[in-house]
This record gives sequence, C-alpha cells and structure tokens, in this order.
Amino acid sequence: MSLLSTRALTRHFSGLRAVENVDFDLPQGEVRALIGPNGAGKTTFVSLLCGRIPPTSGAVIFDGQDISALPAHRRINLGMAYTFQITSVFANLSVHENVALAARRRAANVDQAVTDALSRVGLAGREDQNAGDLSYGHQRLLEIAMGLAQSPRLLILDEPTQGLAESEIAAFKALVRELAGQVTVLLIEHNMGVVMETADRVTVLNFGAILAEGTPAEIRANPAVQAAYLGGG
Repeated sequence: MSLLSTRALTRHFSGLRAVENVDFDLPQGEVRALIGPNGAGKTTFVSLLCGRIPPTSGAVIFDGQDISALPAHRRINLGMAYTFQITSVFANLSVHENVALAARRRAANVDQAVTDALSRVGLAGREDQNAGDLSYGHQRLLEIAMGLAQSPRLLILDEPTQGLAESEIAAFKALVRELAGQVTVLLIEHNMGVVMETADRVTVLNFGAILAEGTPAEIRANPAVQAAYLGGG
C-alpha cells in the first residue's frame, strides 16, 4: 500500500512549469531516492509534499487522506518529517534543546527520544553544545535527529549528505539502511553513491515531470536518464 501518493500534481510559477502532472506512489517502508538535474523541479515537488507551497492543481495523498489543502504543521502531526537543503536548526539553542523541540510534537518520553535520535546520527555526547557551534555537516546530522525524534511514518531528507565528510556519509548510509522497513524514506540526493547504495527504487525528475522510475540498477542503465542526468548531458 502507498503511504504517499500524488495525482496530476502541478505547480506553475508565472508561466514556469516547475512540476507538471506528476503521478507518484511511495509504498510504506520503502527507501525512495528522487534525483534529477538542477532545475528539474525536485525542491518544488518536495515543498508541495510538505505543504510549504500549495499546488496549482492535483492532489497529495497521505495514508489514503487527501492532504493537498493541509498546512505544513498539520502534515507533521500526521507523521511527516523533513529536513531541507538549508539547515534550519536553532543556532542559539543547545543540541538537546533543538531535538527536544521536535520530539515534543509526538514523543511520549522526550528525553529518551532525544538520546535515541542523537545516538542514531552519531551526535551522542554533544547534547550541551550550542547548535550554532556545530560544523555544517553536524548541523545536517542534527536536523536528521530532529526528524527521527518525531517518530515519523515518512521521513523526507533533502540533500542530507551535502557538507558531510566521507566518514559521515558512510555513517549516514548505514543509518538509512537501519531505518529501511521501519520508516518510509524519501531521499533527495545528488550523491549517486548514496542513492545507489541506499535506495530500493529511484524516481528521476526532469523538466518537472517523471522521466523514469526503477531500481538503482535499472536507472543507471536507462539511456534517457544517462542523457538527461547521469551522463551530464
């Protein structure tokens, strides 16, 4: 069963067709990667899923419910969590306080949720550090911890490995593999090594529309995808 679907989802900006008539299905428990060249519409598509912007037309369906008109905070309450390309941590609060703020939305035991989330992303022992003093890569990991602390049903990660060191990327891939089956994950990612090693299936966007979908191996071998994206054409 699909946890998240879109039907004919469309968003235009002053004549620009950023997302055009997209039908998308994400089954429960799957790790799905969303890839495509710059300007393909990935960020707009994710913003439509999260409720940051409204669609021009079409529908977003979560667990069988049409949520197209719901604001972002209502979608979070239903079990969606997300991180964005630009870090959105509270720089003047501690690491613990950042995760606790996120956990309060859904966790029964906030302190335990904070401890578990920080441990999973490799930030255990940094609870008292100011979030603004973390490196950029560690701020990205803190954002993921904030998402995990909400015990989400769907975790949307937008460019999560941007700014991470190689060792941190390896740890991130292990984390996604650990989450697989427990949480449905939508991963927007440019690092093709991460995509190929973590995703069950891959959706390719190009010019606001779905160009291809398939397993990582199928996507790597797809001539249209190679021409539009993987080959740098």
